[in-house]
Amino acid sequence: MARVFVYGTLKKGQPNYKHMINTAKGLAKFQGRGHTVEKYPLVIAGKYNIPYMLNIPGTGHHVAGEIYSVDEQMLQFLDEFEGCPDMYQRTLMRIQVVEWEGKGGAGEARAAADGVLECFVYSTATFPPEWVGLPYYDSYDSSGQHGLAYVLRESRE
Repeated sequence: MARVFVYGTLKKGQPNYKHMINTAKGLAKFQGRGHTVEKYPLVIAGKYNIPYMLNIPGTGHHVAGEIYSVDEQMLQFLDEFEGCPDMYQRTLMRIQVVEWEGKGGAGEARAAADGVLECFVYSTATFPPEWVGLPYYDSYDSSGQHGLAYVLRESRE
């Protein structure tokens, strides 16, 4: 099992969460909530209002999200879903645990108690330069005050 940190449309209550609970795509088990140890710019960009964490460490905010334990099948699905490696790149990042529900092995429990876990995160280093000038968020909600509702893939032209 691999650990994945999601910060956008795959979180509970967000438009693509349905994929995280679709066992036909693989297994994903909610473990807890956290935020990036380093600061990153989280922007909402493009005509479909997609959230992107720009891979510019030290800029932006500590981005909030959810930690999941996923099997290889789900990891492969997420790679495809996230357009990896073209649109997003899956990299390891350090995540500060804020709330933990996970029931893993002793090593995982110790790591969670320590407060920092290494998780795969889908961020992007392949973005238009003007995205750096967009507003930065510390947390994503498709129906947030920003007014930039995410456009589901099935609703795109």
